[in-house]
Amino acid sequence: MADNGNFSFAKEKSAGNGLAKIQTQKKQNGICHDDSTTPVNAQTLDELHSLQKKKSAPSTPIKGAQAGFAAQLSEDDIQKQQLKSISASLASLTRETGPKVMRGDPSKKVEALKPVAEISSTVPTPKFTTSDSALKFTHILHNLSAAELYEQAIKYEKGSFVTSTGALATLSGAKTGRSPRDKRVVKDETTEAELWWGKGSPNIEMDEHTFLVNRERAVDYLNSLEKVFVNDQFLNWDPEHRIKVRIVSARAYHALFMHNMCIRPTPEELEDFGTPDFTIYNAGQFPCNRYTHYMTSSTSIDLNLRRREMVILGTQYAGEMKKGLFGVMHYLMPKRQILSLHSGCNMGKDGDVALFFGLSGTGKTTLSTDHNRFLIGDDEHCWSENGVSNIEGGCYAKCIDLSREKEADIWNAIKFGTVLENVVFDEHTREVDYADKSVTENTRASYPIEYIPNAKIPCVGPHPKNVILLACDAFGVLPPVSKLTLPQTMYHFISGYTALVAGTEEGIKEPQATFSACFGAAFIMLHPTRYAAMLAEKMQKHGATGWLVNTGWSSGRIKLQYTRKIIDAIHAGSLLNAKYSKTDVFGLEIPDAIDDVPSEILHPENTWPDKTAYREALLKLAGLFRNNFEKFANYKIGKDSKLTEEIQAAGPQF
Repeated sequence: MADNGNFSFAKEKSAGNGLAKIQTQKKQNGICHDDSTTPVNAQTLDELHSLQKKKSAPSTPIKGAQAGFAAQLSEDDIQKQQLKSISASLASLTRETGPKVMRGDPSKKVEALKPVAEISSTVPTPKFTTSDSALKFTHILHNLSAAELYEQAIKYEKGSFVTSTGALATLSGAKTGRSPRDKRVVKDETTEAELWWGKGSPNIEMDEHTFLVNRERAVDYLNSLEKVFVNDQFLNWDPEHRIKVRIVSARAYHALFMHNMCIRPTPEELEDFGTPDFTIYNAGQFPCNRYTHYMTSSTSIDLNLRRREMVILGTQYAGEMKKGLFGVMHYLMPKRQILSLHSGCNMGKDGDVALFFGLSGTGKTTLSTDHNRFLIGDDEHCWSENGVSNIEGGCYAKCIDLSREKEADIWNAIKFGTVLENVVFDEHTREVDYADKSVTENTRASYPIEYIPNAKIPCVGPHPKNVILLACDAFGVLPPVSKLTLPQTMYHFISGYTALVAGTEEGIKEPQATFSACFGAAFIMLHPTRYAAMLAEKMQKHGATGWLVNTGWSSGRIKLQYTRKIIDAIHAGSLLNAKYSKTDVFGLEIPDAIDDVPSEILHPENTWPDKTAYREALLKLAGLFRNNFEKFANYKIGKDSKLTEEIQAAGPQF
């Protein structure tokens, strides 16, 4: 007999196959258990699965009177208020009520269908007979976590996969970039007077009626679905000036993208969210009607500033939402005397803040990401009376040719929670090939800003000390660094110059200048001189210094290590006390020496063996600057014409 008290091998008899029989012995309670652990407290598999999940606990204390009121409401009442607000957002303008909405995934079992009461529309409209959409429930997936959105994407959206590092790889459909020619802004009495229209402006007009036609099309499409994703989030880390935004979308990919890119509310902030300041209706899987007035394709991105709404039809590219909201901030913030900026921003350990402006390829992201400094943000900022603040809650980084050696922070940020757009990966290992352009060259990663190790949370800082304008000058005539006067800073800020290099794009045989006002003309709403006047006022008030840094050519391509030494010298303040020489034509002040930077490259003329060729290239670029600036010459900048005259005089003279 064995000593374990459960079973033994009988020695006397054997089974027909020659093996000893096993004799079991009953325990005292008559039950034989397979182990000694306590059984789970569940009678069915559904009960067991329900034990896996628990409700999220509040992460921050409730503050303020409104929070106190919310705390008195039951959880059911809070959810009803949220659903009523969402139903109101989804209300058709041609019917009197919003859709019947309920919380949760329609694929999961629910005990009872308890729709929220229908919401009356604020617009008086004629009555219509009951429609099919009015008879169904629209399931609301409200502010899901990254893990929940992963589950939705992988289960229901073809082309969604988890990569080897844990990121969610997805596809944006036929559109792999923004569609600026399909973007429209409603032109009414207010916007006609306030916005920048005409030559050079990114604002293409549409009328109110056409917007409402497209809004109705988008809302009807979203209401026809079994479920929609709703994100209630914030823009601007400055709590005094933040904006509440609601994003209604049909794809988990879009919901996760905006979960990353906007500021994520705490549970308490979500309870008090109320009515949003701005709403996006993303029905990008459904096309617009090409026969509708103002439509030029099946894609339309429509902005109505009076209604505080944006409609997306015919494109699934998520960047349209990000940049659409940036445009909104370019309109709303200046009304509060806050300057909105398309820039990177970092801060030193002593609290010195630097802004980095630059078009694609100038090194804005690379140079603003510095391990010796805190990252406030990589793309969109506000400069208010309180200092600078990041508009976003995440980063949207280019991935083409990404490597751990070149961009370690971005490489390490591509993990669980990150969205990878349009990348190619190994079908077995799921390892991403960042050099593969099979889908598009515009591959991107969207991730929360806290994925960057030296990110400053909250993403705010004091007033900037340095304003750095980056240009990749392929003509090879601009110095690697020059100190700017205030009028020069405004001139180059309004110009927004860089150059495409020969060979970088098909058909380009020689350098081609590119100008983008305020280093972000595609996103600004007001005339560029309005932003320039605000920048000049703030720089003057807070004593900021302007710098022009050329990351392009001077005796060959300027090495990144030299550019970093130049930026370090700007941060340290050592360049303020350097000796300077003034160039002709552009009138730029060039330092005679910088530690660890070869002095021969600081003066571009010295690097040209053919001085005549240098002069020709210099005058050619100066002419391009002058021609570009002509469209801004008739606008007054500031309270009087003095600054305008100084800015025009700060351009190239020849």
